[in-house]
Amino acid sequence: MTALTNTNILLGITGGIAAYKTPDLVRKLKAQGANVRVVVTESAKAFVSPLALQGVSGNTVSDDLLDPAAEAAMGHIELARWADLLLIAPATANTMAKLTHGLADDLLTTLCLATSAPIVLAPAMNQQMWAASATQANLEVLRARGVSFLGPDQGEQACGDVGPGRMMEPEDIAMALAETRQIQQTLSGKTVVITAGPTREHIDPVRYMSNHSSGKMGFAIADVAQKMGANVKLVSGPVNIDFPEVSHIDKVNTAQEMLDAVMNQIDDCDIFIGCAAVADYRPTESVDHKIKKSNIELTLTFVRNPDILATVAANENAPFTVGFAAETQNVAQYARDKLQRKKLQLIAANDVSQKDIGFNSDQNALTVYWADGEQSLPKSSKSEQAKQLLEIIIERYNNEQN
Repeated sequence: MTALTNTNILLGITGGIAAYKTPDLVRKLKAQGANVRVVVTESAKAFVSPLALQGVSGNTVSDDLLDPAAEAAMGHIELARWADLLLIAPATANTMAKLTHGLADDLLTTLCLATSAPIVLAPAMNQQMWAASATQANLEVLRARGVSFLGPDQGEQACGDVGPGRMMEPEDIAMALAETRQIQQTLSGKTVVITAGPTREHIDPVRYMSNHSSGKMGFAIADVAQKMGANVKLVSGPVNIDFPEVSHIDKVNTAQEMLDAVMNQIDDCDIFIGCAAVADYRPTESVDHKIKKSNIELTLTFVRNPDILATVAANENAPFTVGFAAETQNVAQYARDKLQRKKLQLIAANDVSQKDIGFNSDQNALTVYWADGEQSLPKSSKSEQAKQLLEIIIERYNNEQN
């Protein structure tokens, strides 16, 4: 039994010369235990026979957006729901461009919009086409949307050029997918508690102190962790985004409420991720009537809020504890100080002074620190950041358990 056993892989083949390798790719995927169905573009049929692909996959090859033989003549919806993973190999420059712009002019590109399954591309093209600024811009956009890439490899190409652009070999693609799938199963049976969003500290019935956290990063981590098999318990401050589908959700307002909810869940927790932007202070008193405007200055006195991260890390049976540091300067210095001072296993830091990442943005860039190492995660979608962060957490967690 392998990591791909009973995984439904929808293989999209586009019109690159590397398409001739795809019958072997189908065989390699099936050898890993996957169920494979194939979709070909019209140009792909110039390089590989649908009959050959049908023979090795054991399934009819699809090429028609409105296939009258498909269920209710809506084959793209049927295939989109069937897939656990959508792999495009080879992925041409033209296909990357179409996906970047959301085109749906054939069955394969329509499937890419219709499926909720992860999409993986194995690019194949001339080295100059791969290096072209348009292709690299498309690569960046697709990565930011959570599309994964395998390759391309370097080497001699069919045109005689030498450089990056070769499709990865079928065996390497199958092995890479199996390794990715293995990671996705690593959190099975683990309980992960995650805090997300801001907290609100009330001044009076109509006013409060808060911050700009949208909850998007914490929600992305919760969503990906659940998909990796974890039992996810999410504790969220007030947000204006849709909640992910996780095992348990506590909705809170204040830092004290967040701490109470976390401590109610911590006993059976394996990994705690404190992603929430928790207010450090709260007013000494919260009055039960609206403070009226007057001609005199208003002075408020504040007290420290409970430190949720430090409290969890100091617990007698503390889980593997991960913190976040949203900084505007001296990011590495402040993050490492927080890591040591609060006795955390990991901390993920970002520079929220950059307007294109961090609070309210759909993208982020993190640097993850631990006692004797660090790893940077370049700017990408928060979903992709969550995936990469969880992979680091899993690796460090497993190292501590062994």
